[in-house]
Amino acid sequence: MKTLVLMRHGKSSWEFDVSDKERPLKNRGIKDTIRVSEHFRTKKIVLNRIISSPANRALSTCKLFVDTVKINPNDIIITEELYDFGGQNVTGYIKTLADSYNNVIIFGHNHAFTTISNIFGNRFIDNLPTAGLVVIDFETDSWKDISKGTTRFTIFPRDLK
Repeated sequence: MKTLVLMRHGKSSWEFDVSDKERPLKNRGIKDTIRVSEHFRTKKIVLNRIISSPANRALSTCKLFVDTVKINPNDIIITEELYDFGGQNVTGYIKTLADSYNNVIIFGHNHAFTTISNIFGNRFIDNLPTAGLVVIDFETDSWKDISKGTTRFTIFPRDLK
């Protein structure tokens, strides 16, 4: 079995005159990320691989998650393929993951993550909110063979307030 965890970056700030890739998290994005991460920690899922988009807001979300869940930050892999808004690059990347990893979390962006949640999960998600997290299980031993899976659960900041 393979488990894919998708976490959209926390709410970002448009306050600064920086490129899209450099946009930071807002305070709300930081708080929501920590809240979702704390709730995820109670689920006791052992993650084998942590992968993030290089965008500041996604990587910051990833680092907050790793700190909150108590994972070694040296285990983070950063890849350009996750700086994708449509989902094709992310889907392609997921299908190339090493089969030795059973539980993988990726940090990235919408609309890619909402699209992927709906392609692979069995529960429709209208819009994966910022700092939202989706866990999808697949009855396969190979990432290249993933197709429709089962949405085990979602964690959205609005549900934790």
